[in-house]
Amino acid sequence: MSVADGDIAPDFEMPATGGRTVSLSGMKGKPFILYFYPKADTPGCTKEACAFQSGLPDFYGLGIDVIGVSPDKMKPIEKFAAKYGLTFPLASDEEHAVAERYGTWVEKSMYGKKYMGIERTTFLIGADGKIAKVWRKVSVTDHADEVLAAAKGLG
Repeated sequence: MSVADGDIAPDFEMPATGGRTVSLSGMKGKPFILYFYPKADTPGCTKEACAFQSGLPDFYGLGIDVIGVSPDKMKPIEKFAAKYGLTFPLASDEEHAVAERYGTWVEKSMYGKKYMGIERTTFLIGADGKIAKVWRKVSVTDHADEVLAAAKGLG
């Protein structure tokens, strides 16, 4: 299943850093960013998370929350958040049920070996609960800035 611009955001509820729980119902009536990343504390994921963290004042200024999602267990996610001072919720989707609903759990290939994993993807979800924009196969360089520019257009 793949989710596209204009679709209603699939439901989710996941444990997140700081003893929080993130859910679609908890975000009702608020625009937010839901981004999926493959693995905590790896170079690309760290760069992406730190870019979202440094952009938080701008996102919050627009009334937009940021939620990161990976298939990692909570313990490595908590360590990752603490190591880089990440204050926004990082959620654990260990069973990759949410990733499957959003179409980000895909077959990948490395060194000729096929495996299942997270495709780095970002969703900008409007206050109406609909997907405003999707970025698939994200390149982390300048990505948070691109998302912020799109978020400014939500108005």
